[in-house]
Amino acid sequence: MLSTTHEPAGYSCPFCLLQQGIFNEQNQPSDIVAVTERAYARIAPKWWPDNPGAVLVIPRVHVENIYDLSSADGYAVWELTQRVAIGIRASYGCEGTSTRQHNEPAGNQDVWHLHMHVFPRFTDDRLYQRQEEARWVDPSEREPFALQLRGALRMPFTFD
Repeated sequence: MLSTTHEPAGYSCPFCLLQQGIFNEQNQPSDIVAVTERAYARIAPKWWPDNPGAVLVIPRVHVENIYDLSSADGYAVWELTQRVAIGIRASYGCEGTSTRQHNEPAGNQDVWHLHMHVFPRFTDDRLYQRQEEARWVDPSEREPFALQLRGALRMPFTFD
C-alpha cells in the first residue's frame, strides 16, 4: 500500500474535531445528517454557486487519503455515499448527483482527512467550471438542507 502524507505536524483535523464535539462556524452539530459505525455524512460548509446542500461523507477513523484507507472503511464510506446520493436525489428536487474525492495537493485535497463530495446536480449548473466561485456558507443556510436530508435518510445522526 502506498502511504503518503501532507498533513502538517500538529494538524487540527476539522472532521475529527466535529466527532469530538468541538465546533466552529464551519463545523456545527446541525450539519450532521447520518452516522454509521465507520462513516458519517454532513452538509458541506462550502458550496458552489448552483449546487447548494452538497454533502461530505467521511470515515470516522482519521485517514488522510485513499492510499491508507482500509477496505472496511472504504466500503462504509461508499455505502453511505450511495445512500446520501439517493437521499439528495429524492429530497432536493435536483436532476442528478455527482461524487468526487481528492488526494494530495496536486489532486486538490485541502483537508487532510479523506472525504467524498456528493453534489446535487442541475442541468447546465457548470459545477466543474465554477470551483473558484465556491463560498463558505453560514450554518443557518446549511441547516434546512440537513433537516431535509435527515428526513430522507432516516438514519441516526448523532455520534455515540
